[in-house]
Amino acid sequence: MAHDASNHGSATKRIWTVFAILSVVTIVEVILGIIRPEFLVETHLLRMHLLNWIFIILTLYKAYYITWAFMHMEHETKGLRRSIVWTGIFLVCYLIFILLTEGDYIFDVYRDGYISWDF
Repeated sequence: MAHDASNHGSATKRIWTVFAILSVVTIVEVILGIIRPEFLVETHLLRMHLLNWIFIILTLYKAYYITWAFMHMEHETKGLRRSIVWTGIFLVCYLIFILLTEGDYIFDVYRDGYISWDF
């Protein structure tokens, strides 16, 4: 039973650590969303505000960490971890690329006057 007690303590510590890390990242996202610093809104990187890139990166980090902690990926073999986590990250990055590319194209079409803004 002594082994169970020490394991329970480390599990509780692990839960609080995960909670703290995810809370800090979420609080940073909320604060940046409320304050919207001018230098982050006015700075562009690949035709998008730097603030948006920060939100995307922090969201990807949270998704990775949730997968790592709650799906217990830290205890799996290296190959399984990479196949699950990197596949998900690749698909999310690909989705972001598609959305940004298509959104930029639609914006250019509206801006150049091919389609009116009357919807």
